[in-house]
Amino acid sequence: MSDFQVLIPKLGESIQEATITKLFVKLGDTVIEDEILFEVATDKVDSEIPSPVAGVIKEIRCAENDLIPVGQVVIVIAMESDATSAPEPEPVVIAQKEAITEPKPVVEIEVVPVVVKDDLKNASRFYSPLVKSIATKEGVTLSELDSITGSGLGGRVQKNDIMQFVEQRKNGVQKGSSQVVQAVPSQNIVTALVERPKVSVSIGAEDTIFKMDRIRKLIANHMVMSKQVSPHVTSVVEADVTNIVLWRNAVKDDFERKHGQKLTFMPLFVEATAKALTEFRQVNSSVDEDTIILRKHINVAIAVATNDGNLVVPVIKDADTKNIIGLAREINNFGKAGRENKLNPDDLQGGTFTITNFGSFGGLIGTPIINQPQVAILAVGMIEKKPAVMETPTGDAIVVRHKMFLSLSYDHRVVDGMLGGRFLRRIADLLEQFEHKII
Repeated sequence: MSDFQVLIPKLGESIQEATITKLFVKLGDTVIEDEILFEVATDKVDSEIPSPVAGVIKEIRCAENDLIPVGQVVIVIAMESDATSAPEPEPVVIAQKEAITEPKPVVEIEVVPVVVKDDLKNASRFYSPLVKSIATKEGVTLSELDSITGSGLGGRVQKNDIMQFVEQRKNGVQKGSSQVVQAVPSQNIVTALVERPKVSVSIGAEDTIFKMDRIRKLIANHMVMSKQVSPHVTSVVEADVTNIVLWRNAVKDDFERKHGQKLTFMPLFVEATAKALTEFRQVNSSVDEDTIILRKHINVAIAVATNDGNLVVPVIKDADTKNIIGLAREINNFGKAGRENKLNPDDLQGGTFTITNFGSFGGLIGTPIINQPQVAILAVGMIEKKPAVMETPTGDAIVVRHKMFLSLSYDHRVVDGMLGGRFLRRIADLLEQFEHKII
């Protein structure tokens, strides 16, 4: 005998809004409990929202691509008891109400942005409806919009970014110019806003063409932004991980029987990295203009390839407080959920340092791109057997050892060669000095 209101759910502590990317129902549809109603997207992950109740769709208060605040009602469902007794003329009444208000200038509101919206659909970046609306109102072209450096997560353009761009343009910058130079005499600083160059690509008759999906666009823009923001430097060391390999081979079967978790090498890499981060706090930081923010918590993010070919980076919160068992459980759970695109938005928030595993695909060395707003990322390569010279009481001997490369990409604004090198060497030392543990 009542209506049920479906809200945009809380998707994470730092997430205040979400974009409706797809509606699976329409007005008048009958739905059952747990049937998917719509899909929402944040900066990193898509989530399907199921119906908490069974009934008939009475109202839909949103459209695809709308940016909706968390907690706002988007769908109203007439519950089953209500649906059986409720007459069907509801859609007719709504149509009559719209007919009554038709003389209002509704058409004028929609006619103006049609051309621009179609243009923005071809954008290489994700723009919220609010940003698109401002761009339409202020006559900002797609090329100009693409040239704006966003201050939001993943380089996303926010309201203040486009308003600042519009203000700068009004102060003497000509619309459509590819380069803007503004001198500040008092500080003798010149700021240049340069449009991202377009690469001319030829297409053959037998080539296959398809659009990037939303997640791939976000990844692409995030990577380009990171290279533009941070001067990348990469250091490489080789570590002898024979002790780790022998220990894991000896205990992995018992570990799985006892704890129900597969024991991979990643928990050991995370443990060593978290330990090193407690000793080199400046690597566990972020940069805001000329301010360095030292992070209190050590939250290690792990890059995970998804089944659809994209990449997600779930975060192990307070990794320095967890043992091998706890790390293994979280890494395995995140890996499974990440591959199946079932991670929660909270799982992807708050990382302070990232590890990516080139070795899982047979790679020896990698030079990864920093995951902003972090200042460093560690790449672990494949473990392989190598001949090595070892000192013995009777002299040097050539023996077979298990070795791997570790490479660290870091932001040279705050991490110089000495700090980056010492930090990376400390991780290698912790791995080499690994002591057998009872699990």
